[in-house]
Amino acid sequence: MPESRKRKKAPVQHREGFEKQAPEEPKASPKWWAPTMSTLMIVGLLWIVVTYLTKFQYPLPLLAPLAAGNGNLIFGFVVLLAGFLMTLRWR
Repeated sequence: MPESRKRKKAPVQHREGFEKQAPEEPKASPKWWAPTMSTLMIVGLLWIVVTYLTKFQYPLPLLAPLAAGNGNLIFGFVVLLAGFLMTLRWR
């Protein structure tokens, strides 16, 4: 079987002003970021557990009438979600 010829690549020419730059290294998160993130996740989880254990009446009785009695549950999930969203920016 005949062997194919190898192609020669033309040298790459860089245009002026378009030098390759090294990508910037991401900055480290502030020292308070990880404790705040962890605290939000734990508080949100505990809020949801307490809400279920007290039959949707506590931790805040004022939130019980909201959203057909699920105000405390919604609040707990929002706090939990805020903690999880913080993990996306943690370095």
